Amino acid sequence: MKTDGKGLRLLLDLLLAYHVVTEEDNEIRLTERFSGALRSRDLLEAKLDFSLFAARDVLYNFAYLVRDPGEFMRRASMLRLFDYSRCFDNSPGSRELTRRWMRFTTILTRYEARACLKYHDLGAHLHMLDIGGNSGEFALQVCKKNAGIQVAIFDLPLVCDIGREHVRPEPEADRISFFAGNAVADPIPGGFDLITFKSILHDWPVNIANHLILKACDALAPGGTILIFERGPLEVAKKETPFSMVPFLLFAHSFRSPEVYRNQLEELGLLDISVSDIDLETPFFLITARKAGQTIS
Repeated sequence: MKTDGKGLRLLLDLLLAYHVVTEEDNEIRLTERFSGALRSRDLLEAKLDFSLFAARDVLYNFAYLVRDPGEFMRRASMLRLFDYSRCFDNSPGSRELTRRWMRFTTILTRYEARACLKYHDLGAHLHMLDIGGNSGEFALQVCKKNAGIQVAIFDLPLVCDIGREHVRPEPEADRISFFAGNAVADPIPGGFDLITFKSILHDWPVNIANHLILKACDALAPGGTILIFERGPLEVAKKETPFSMVPFLLFAHSFRSPEVYRNQLEELGLLDISVSDIDLETPFFLITARKAGQTIS
């Protein structure tokens, strides 16, 4: 990259101010902190791309975000990116659009899943169904840590197609399968001792989210576990809001308290309900609950 002297000095001063580089004896070096962050370069690049895409919606439509969320979403480019109606055909345009948003969700899930698995041991489960499992990245992380588990993903047809491509090169691919369907309208496959929802319930109004949980509980094997890993309400007043938070501001009205899901699980008669709070830049929570009956083997 060519630049003049003043431009280069401006760039270096910005990098120095944000502790990306150090300058000593006319030598520029990456800081240890930034060198460590580069080990997660895929995450850094995905967050930057995602935030740049979302920034225009926030800059030009912020007034609608705070006073009329419905109108905001009608105007938002983000809604056109996450257009699930395009996931029922395999045209080049639909495939390109779907692959684009799946890149963001896959990389975020790669890192978020590790935190989930630190809080809940899946080693006792044999057959897992991940509803809205996207590219299979969450399933892949589960299989990498638990050698005895088989995982199925239930998602829209084009998402499943791209997901198969994603997991195919991995050693765990033979333990991951995909079921194409619409979780809201179609029957949920049965025979699983663990059914998971990872970052999908906030995509839906609360009545549809409750409908999905009800269907999952009906399909869950006796003694099986429901696991919900979701973002909670944003807490922007408690700490500085970095640029990487911009995409999540767009969904601020969608993130719910875990009590919404805990209450429904209690009403459905599930047992041993547990809620854990997890801080991953944005607040997350992990809910697990067990269905009455004898666990399948």
